[in-house]
Amino acid sequence: MDNDDDGSDSFNDGRSSEASLNEAEDRSSITFPGPYQTKVEGSGSDAWFRNLTDEEWEQLGRNIANHTRIRILSLYCRALNDHKTSFFFRGLTNSNSLRDVYLNNNRLSITGVRSMVPFLQNANNLTELYLDSNDIQSEGFSALFRALRDSPIETLSCDYCGIESIEVDTNYSPKLLTRLDLCGNNISTDGCRELAKVLQGVDATLKYLVLRNNKIDDGGVDILVDALQSNTSLTTFDLWGNDSISDQGRIMLLKLVNDISFISATLHSNHTLTSLDVEDMNPDGSFDADDEIQRHINMATEISRNNVNSWNNVSNSEAAGREKVIKTQLHSEIRAELCRLQDVHQSLYSEIDPLHMPEVLSLIGRHHDQGELYL
Repeated sequence: MDNDDDGSDSFNDGRSSEASLNEAEDRSSITFPGPYQTKVEGSGSDAWFRNLTDEEWEQLGRNIANHTRIRILSLYCRALNDHKTSFFFRGLTNSNSLRDVYLNNNRLSITGVRSMVPFLQNANNLTELYLDSNDIQSEGFSALFRALRDSPIETLSCDYCGIESIEVDTNYSPKLLTRLDLCGNNISTDGCRELAKVLQGVDATLKYLVLRNNKIDDGGVDILVDALQSNTSLTTFDLWGNDSISDQGRIMLLKLVNDISFISATLHSNHTLTSLDVEDMNPDGSFDADDEIQRHINMATEISRNNVNSWNNVSNSEAAGREKVIKTQLHSEIRAELCRLQDVHQSLYSEIDPLHMPEVLSLIGRHHDQGELYL
């Protein structure tokens, strides 16, 4: 029996028989969800959950599995541990109704993850799984990723889980994953090399990748930037709080979304990313005015964001590239700043065919101050 108190009868300690009966009824209501109930929620601070026996945990899992309306399961703040998880998920294995599962802050390790694997492999409607603030570590994350191979999972969050290295086998990875949150772990260059596999290829599905407060440095940035050169799925990439990323790494990210070296390079930059944060934000959500690298990154991603087709939410890369050329290449002050940051020295006009010069000058006159024509 698993019980955080000294015995399964501890809820009787000196209280009236009426109080004991009421608690027994409450415990029964937990293990037998109502016919119209759509959510099961509990915290480790709830005495009812603390006092559930092993058999009751398994019964709760079985009853949820047999329930057709429950969509959300939320057990958090030490409602579970590895031992309880083994009984609960033994009963939950055949559940098909659950859509969102929240198991944050339960001290779960790789042992707990292994108990979840049969459920994860059979959960045909599971789209969101949150395991933040557990201790699953690298082995647990790898087991999760493999178990979710054939799952419809779209969101996986493992923030603050002690993850260092990552092993990604693209043949055993979630096929529909669109959001991956890995904040507050210890992911470094090796981890970035594995994450790059998720971003490469025509079958890449990831739209949101959140890697705040890890151990990523310029080497890791270089690997991820290379993977994102041809990626057309990722729209949001969050790297702030990785203190080992220097200005050199930030400039790599800037060149990813707006390479100023040639007009053709600007046109072929990444226009899918609509949010790319590498600097810490101020409390109001803004960035320091003197942070020119992030400012230019924001300018480029805003242009991409403004060129997303509203009818299918897909970037119009051709339009975004053209706008980046007009607003940055053909604006002398902005281009000068970008050239300095990206160490570009050749003149813009050296690569323009003289026959196209009238059109270029016309674009400058239409989109910028007339003074630009005299610089």
